Amino acid sequence: MNHIQSRTVVLPQRNIDTDQIIPARFLKVTDKVGLGKNVFCDWRYLPDGKPNPEFILNQAAAADAHILVAGDNFGCGSSREHAPWALVDFGFKAIVSTSIADIFRNNALKNGLLPIVVSPEIHAELLGAPGANLEIRLDEQVLIFPSGKRVSFEIDRFSRHCLMNGVDELGFLLGCEPHISAFEARRA
Repeated sequence: MNHIQSRTVVLPQRNIDTDQIIPARFLKVTDKVGLGKNVFCDWRYLPDGKPNPEFILNQAAAADAHILVAGDNFGCGSSREHAPWALVDFGFKAIVSTSIADIFRNNALKNGLLPIVVSPEIHAELLGAPGANLEIRLDEQVLIFPSGKRVSFEIDRFSRHCLMNGVDELGFLLGCEPHISAFEARRA
């Protein structure tokens, strides 16, 4: 994942915790596939199980959007990898906020979801333009607005490398196997 170009979906609530992202009752699985249907379940569905037409992810504006602009302190609460699993399975590739909880951020990076922290001013601009076409260039670590405005963001080199190459930490280590074997052969 080096380049993401997508409309944004805006979910401005602050302090969205991992139990709101994926309720605990769905944590019984160890497979990532299928969790997307339960992302924000308690907000997306009415008590009778029908989609809540008021919730943004059930509206046409959210179809095929891969960038979620969320309120401050996104992903707080308990540590559960199921939260980024569900977001990725739903189709999100990046989360943009003014702050992202540390444990969620680490879990997101390990599971192919790019967490981007922006200033309150940039965040306000994104919140005020739901559905805006935003471009993310991971190689340059920059967001590009429809106006052409460029905003830099930070990400550590290792996470950036893994995301750009579509590997997790284990995949990175397995990719080093020829070097490890050569080292071991020289050492013997």
